[in-house]
Order: sequence, then structure tokens, then C-alpha cells
Amino acid sequence: MKNKTMNYAAMYMVLLVFVFYTSCKGQDKTNVTKDSIYSDANSLITFKSPNRMVRTAKQDRNGNIWLASAGGIIRYDGKSFTNITNKVSSARFFSVLEDRKGNFWFASVGSGVYFYDGKSFRNFTTKEGLANDRVTNIYEDKSGNIWFGTEGGASRYDGKSFRNFKMSDASLSNRNDSTHQSVDQNGLPKDHWMHNDVNAIIEDKTGKLWFGTRGNTYIYDGKTFSPVTNKEGKPFANVRSIIKDKKGNIWLGGNDGLWRYDGRTFTNFNKKFVGYIYEDKKGNIWTSSESAKDKKWALSRYDEKSLSSKKPIVTEIKSNDIMLFGILEAKDGSIWFGSLMGVYRYDGKTITDFKSIEGDNC
Repeated sequence: MKNKTMNYAAMYMVLLVFVFYTSCKGQDKTNVTKDSIYSDANSLITFKSPNRMVRTAKQDRNGNIWLASAGGIIRYDGKSFTNITNKVSSARFFSVLEDRKGNFWFASVGSGVYFYDGKSFRNFTTKEGLANDRVTNIYEDKSGNIWFGTEGGASRYDGKSFRNFKMSDASLSNRNDSTHQSVDQNGLPKDHWMHNDVNAIIEDKTGKLWFGTRGNTYIYDGKTFSPVTNKEGKPFANVRSIIKDKKGNIWLGGNDGLWRYDGRTFTNFNKKFVGYIYEDKKGNIWTSSESAKDKKWALSRYDEKSLSSKKPIVTEIKSNDIMLFGILEAKDGSIWFGSLMGVYRYDGKTITDFKSIEGDNC
């Protein structure tokens, strides 16, 4: 069973391209000039649905669904899908964020970050101070700072300048070094570059920041980074997703399965590899992970009323031969989730596969 988990973890690492990590030792600040590149959003392509990898799904304040996909940033208005970035970048996109001002941020793998105000784009790369152009995670903290998890560390943008952080002083990744490596199989030294490759960022109820990397997981108190360990003293390795639920609990998902931290103790709910975690309006916890029944991937729901039990009620909504990614509960109560081949919607009874019949290449 352990070997199966390691295989899925390795596969997940190959296909995703990951992000970040930070340390007090490696902080640098770069002011952003006003002459950064802008591009207009012209000739948008409207089509039936994306049929390539959809990594993240988010809903904006107006009800539109935004999808970060290998074919671009896709917006769904309830009737059709529109590729917002088709004339701006050919890069793969991994994350979408609507900030408190209503502007959008898109994380790409290889082309940095794109800022979109609804009319034009602004591209931020290492030239503007971003830690690395391979970005997969975006997060807005309580103060309004925008954090980017990159392969070469975390970048914090305050609206004027970037400040970069690294957990390790290790050099940037070598494409031939550990790209297919499983953390479980080989382990990582403290100065390995994967400790700077950030998968997830979250701010807890005390104001501390949690960073999940392809290496270990850390808590940042504004001065130092401290490794996070479970009740057995083992570091949480290769954490893919971190969320804070309505009660302030922190949930971690990765190589070591699904864990919850209530501020005092860690509780394990599943020891199979978990790729994504989401809490719905009722407090149910949703995950994309290796199925408990077979070798497939599954979209699972942990019943909120049973989370205090040693054996919570878990329902597998969908089992799939291919990997499942980001999860979203839309305003109408439907659950959206991405896969290697597009996006799905679950209305509580049936699952709609939006894969295009016409073979669109988005």
C-alpha cells in the first residue's frame, strides 16, 4: 500500500510543476517599475469546454467560474467558456486569485504572474522581482499582500514591490535533478532545492503563515521558519494543499495523507496521498486523493457532523483513472473539480463532464 502511495506521489510531482519555499536568510526586496508590460485582451476565443488539464477552479463575486488550465485561463459565464489569455500567453496556468479589489491574478509555469483588471494584463516576472517564473500558487493575506509560491521561493507583493523568501540557500533546481524523485523514496537533505518549491500557502488564525513545499512544511511567524511535525515528530513532506476551515483548524494534504490541526494536536483522517482539500458551506471536507477502494483517483466528501468521530463518514463521489485537482463549491451548491482532461460539475446527483465533443484544443 505504501508503494502505491509513493507511485501516485511521484506521478503527481511529474505532472504538476511546483512551487516555493522561504527563509529569513534569503530575503530580498525589489521595487516594481511602472513600465511593466501590458497587453490587451483582444480576440477572445469562446468554445464548448476545456479538454486539457484544469488545475484550479474559482468563482468570482459576479458568479463567473474561472479555470486555470494547461490551455490558458478559462472563464465560464454559465453558458459558454472563454479563453481569457489566448492572445497573451501560451504558458500553462496553475492558479487563479480574485483579490479584495476585484482584480485577478494568474499563476503560470514559465511566464511568471499575470495581473488582470478586466481590461488589460500586466506581466510580472523575475525582471520585476518575482523569485521565479515558475509559479503555481497565489494567496492573499489579511493585510492585502499577495503571496506567490514559486519553484525558487515565495514572493510577497505589497502593491509596490516584491520581497522574496527562501527556506534553503540551495541553488535553483536542475531539471535532471529529482524531477521524478519521490520524497518518500529518497528523503531530502536540509539544503535541498525542493524546500524552496512551494505548493501551498495559508495564514492561520494567529497570523502565522504556513508553507507546504515539495520538501517539508513550515510555519513562518514573521521572523523565522519552523518545521511542522506530526504527533510522532515526523515532518510533513510534500504537502500539496493547506486550508483553514471555518473553525480555524488547519488541514494538510500530501504524501502523509489528510491531517487536521486544531491548535494543539494533529489528527489523521487518511494515510493515502491527498492532492487537494476544500471545505464547503456546510463544513464538509472534500479531497482529491487516491481511492480507498482501488488504484484510481477519487473525489471524496468527509461529513462535517462525523469529523469529531474516530471513523468519519466518507463518501466517494467519483472514481477516476486520471488525476483530479482543484475543487470548488459554486454559489448554486454544485461542486466543480478539475482533471487531466478537463473539468466536471457535480450537482448532488449527477456528474457533468464538460469535455468538448468538437475537439477544442483549450
